Formats: sequence, C-alpha cells, structure tokens
Amino acid sequence: MAITAFDFEKPIIELENQLLEREKQEPRDEEAIRALREELERKQREIFENLTPWQRVLLARHMDRPHSMDFVQGLMTDFVEVHGDRGFADDKAVVTGFARFRGERLCVICQQKGRDTKENLMRNWGMMHPEGYRKAMRVMRLADKFGMPIVVFIDTPGAFPGIGAEERGQAEAIARNIRDMFTLQVPIVCIVIGEGASGGALGVGVGDRILMLENSWYCVISPEGCAAILWKDRGMAERAAEQLKLTAKDLIALEVVDEIIPEPLGGAHRDPQTTFKNVGVALAKNLEMLQALPVNELLEQRYLKFRAMGKFVELQQDEATSSQSE
Repeated sequence: MAITAFDFEKPIIELENQLLEREKQEPRDEEAIRALREELERKQREIFENLTPWQRVLLARHMDRPHSMDFVQGLMTDFVEVHGDRGFADDKAVVTGFARFRGERLCVICQQKGRDTKENLMRNWGMMHPEGYRKAMRVMRLADKFGMPIVVFIDTPGAFPGIGAEERGQAEAIARNIRDMFTLQVPIVCIVIGEGASGGALGVGVGDRILMLENSWYCVISPEGCAAILWKDRGMAERAAEQLKLTAKDLIALEVVDEIIPEPLGGAHRDPQTTFKNVGVALAKNLEMLQALPVNELLEQRYLKFRAMGKFVELQQDEATSSQSE
C-alpha cells in the first residue's frame, strides 16, 4: 500500500525505494540488501527520534493513521452502536456504543474522522455538534448504570464552530459533559490517538487516566488557530506548535497526561497492528488498576487529578523583556 509522505520523510522513502529495487534484482545481492536495511533503520531512528512538535502534529493528521473505529475493530469484539441524543439528531462525528475487551463489557466513545472527502463530510472531520456531546453523555450514563468502564478515543480538530451548533448550545453541552463526567462512578480511560484540540476534546476527555499515542497532540487550540490569534498569520503554525507544549512528552512533564503509548518506528500508520497491540496492553493495565479502587477513592482521585493541573514558570524581568522582544 502506498503511504503518503511528508517532506521530512523523503530520505526514508528514497531508501525504501532503493531497497525494493535491490530486492527485485536477480541474482539478489544479499550483502547490499542487508546494508540498505541497516541504513534505512538508522535513518528512520535519526528522523523519528528527533521530530519537532510541528512534525508530530503532521503525523497526527496523517491520512493513513488509524482512526477510532479502527482501534475498536482491532481490539474489541461484539460492538453494538448506540445512536442519537434523544433530543435532536445522531451526530456522525462521534460513534458510541458497547463492546467487549478481553472478555469484559465496556462502553466506547469514539471521535471519528473519515478516510476520504465523502466520509469526512458525513463525519464532519471529527468535529462534534452539541447533540454529539449529549449522545456521548447519554451512553456514558448507561455505562454508569450498568457498572461498565468507559473508554474514550479522542481524535478531533475541535468542536464544530458553526452557527447552528452555537444556537443549539455548543458551549453548554461541552461544559455539562465536563461537569457530569466527574460524577460517573465507573473507571474512565481517555486515549488521544491523533488530534486532541480544545474543548472539542475535553468535552469527552475527563478521565481517571489520560493516555496519548507517541505522535498525537493535545492542546487548548490548534497551532494554526494560535498563530492566527497571536501573529495574524496561520503560516506561523510551526512556531506556535513549539510554544504550545502540545506533544506527549511535554504533557507528561506537565502532568496533564499519565502515559505515552509507543508507536512503531515511522508512526502508527506504518504498522497499525503493532499500534493496536500497544494500546491494548496500556488499556488493560490501566483498567485493571482503576477497577481495583473503591468508588469513593476513584472519584476523589479523578477530582484531585484535574485540580492539580496547571503549572507556570516565573521569569525575571530581563528574561521577560527578552522573550517579548523575540
């Protein structure tokens, strides 16, 4: 399968093409093939172990990257979808329902993007409307009623900002979800698998454990949105990405997320099965830990986790002046 490549991946693609040509040649030069494979692995490690924040943002948006329902199909069985918010409509940007994970029943909330233009139009590029957040909460309350853990796959460029969404109470729906998720008496594991932008992500993102794939990002705003506000130029998105501290490593250091799930060398899209395996291991481990906690302790830890978020660094006057001039 042909894989779309970014500019920083071009040296890898060239080596891969050389390797394919060598492997087709007869007679095979095994020594040359081995040397090319070693060089390819060395170049992959050199590039992917030193990615910039903006390059990770690009990988999180890769068109071949596994989407939420790919993880459900790769990890779970007996999925039954639940539709609609029982108030307005069925938001296709979020898929909700129940499934079995390693024999255990659980609730899944999936922010879902499309693979092509037609599907993206149906899924609204993963941008939920108010009825999507209300649908998610309706299904989470069912899980709470029947004592099922909740797993949320986060992958959205943000909540939908259209006039209709605002008229139907977008901000209220997100705020209500944030409030009500703190009251659910079952374990909640949130996994950022691609983009986790703004209140669009946080509206289903209150969890006892927040996990992130290695090349995902999670932030109050997209780099382009930040650049447009600060510098009136979306072309400054790369600089904004560096300042926003949106990568998994940044957020572990800031204690916003709890665990980084490793991706195969080159990104999740190059080896989805290994990615599913890594997510499954992390999910099973965290569910086991959370299910061992009494309900009152679970709720208390969830509350304290989010109350503890928020760190800042004080600069001396000369440092602040230098930073402003830059």
